[in-house]
Amino acid sequence: MINLNGQLVPQEEAKVNVSNRAFNYADAVFETMRIRNGQPLFFESHYFRLMANMRICRMEIPNHFTPEHLLSEITALVNAQSSNCSNARIKMVVFRDAEGLYTPVSNEVGYCITVQPLAEQDYPLNLSSYTVDIYKDFLVPPGLLSTVKTSNRMVNILGGIYAKENDFDNCLLLNTQKNVIEALNGNVFLVFDKTIKTPALSEGCLNGIMRRQIIELAPKLGFRVEEVVVSPFDIQQADEMFISNIIQGVRPVTNFRKKQFGTVCAQTLIEALNASL
Repeated sequence: MINLNGQLVPQEEAKVNVSNRAFNYADAVFETMRIRNGQPLFFESHYFRLMANMRICRMEIPNHFTPEHLLSEITALVNAQSSNCSNARIKMVVFRDAEGLYTPVSNEVGYCITVQPLAEQDYPLNLSSYTVDIYKDFLVPPGLLSTVKTSNRMVNILGGIYAKENDFDNCLLLNTQKNVIEALNGNVFLVFDKTIKTPALSEGCLNGIMRRQIIELAPKLGFRVEEVVVSPFDIQQADEMFISNIIQGVRPVTNFRKKQFGTVCAQTLIEALNASL
């Protein structure tokens, strides 16, 4: 089952018009959430980011888009699944539901919520080999729009194809100043002894929910966090590198070219994160 504009329908019966602006112009924003024991983690942060992103994209926010209403929509969808989805991945796409070419005739919205079960209740500690490199074919311009989770993810898609073709597990994206901003599927952190550095939002990285959790959690564990400019040369000097997103939590990177990283900080963060839940 999926939720299409407030109606629970079988996925094979859900339909959108071929003139849908998300399909034609990537005129949509989305949130990906992790469900744990039937409830979305950090829901308030997801909700306010979604509202902020809709405002940035000049979408009209319906009066019924309250936290309570959207939470009930998600809960009803999770409960309606034929398989156990008490631990799951939720994706909510909000699209501008209007006619028009580049310029829409209105800013009204529609939405779709989907769910996929996850095997684990807690965030996994995965210490297997994980190799990343830099994707340089296309650069991301820094600015407010680059921090928004829109459905236009072409650079990430092409970077994913590049990674697959070259046997990398992930790639790092650069902005137009050739600084590191994020990975294909999450924010990037570098560890230098007791200092953790991550690209600043002004560099063009996504305003990740897990990114914020790590920034708030790390000082409680004795680490200092700095939101700074990160160059590719900084990677070679780091003791550790890890990637964060709401589904995986913290994913340690083990290799970058000839550089090998430790995983002590990442392990500490994962344990503390799970304990906090």
